[in-house]
Amino acid sequence: MRLVLASTSPRRLDLLKRIGAEPVRIAAPDVDEDVHAGELPRAYVLRVALAKAQAVARAEDEIVLAGDTTIAVGRRILAKPADEPDLRRMLALLSGRRHHCLSAVCLIGLDGKARTRISDTIVTFKRLSDAEIDWYVASGEGMGKAGGYAIQGKAEAFVRFLSGSHSGVVGLPVFETRALLEGAGYQLG
Repeated sequence: MRLVLASTSPRRLDLLKRIGAEPVRIAAPDVDEDVHAGELPRAYVLRVALAKAQAVARAEDEIVLAGDTTIAVGRRILAKPADEPDLRRMLALLSGRRHHCLSAVCLIGLDGKARTRISDTIVTFKRLSDAEIDWYVASGEGMGKAGGYAIQGKAEAFVRFLSGSHSGVVGLPVFETRALLEGAGYQLG
């Protein structure tokens, strides 16, 4: 059985390699990641992970793995910031408060069935000063990231508390991913 990663994220590939999973190919899924009206964070992240996995064609001997991560403050979903003012808004919202990082994984097995797991990590940021927000926005690191931050980078200095999966916040919860791969019979190196 061969593994296909339905993601072009270098972070997801690195996290997969850490658990001994080597994809034979990487495919960029083309899916709509817009939030539907009234959609709750957990349903959203599971839907997008499933859509990404289903968007990639697979051969008979291939399994497809996809993931999606989002940040939720209450029922509000913080997707990737559209621009710098949007990033500033997100950072101000996260400042001094607790939020959830939901990271879903979907695996389509040899039988064609989709199986999913989700990791819910609670993260609390310190109170951010205007100068800290300016510094982080100027770094450019938060653009293109769910919730406007990368925990594996400069934003790690803002994390006062974390309960759950650090790798899930990075973009792929390795515990849940490993369980899905083992359940499908994939041999980890």
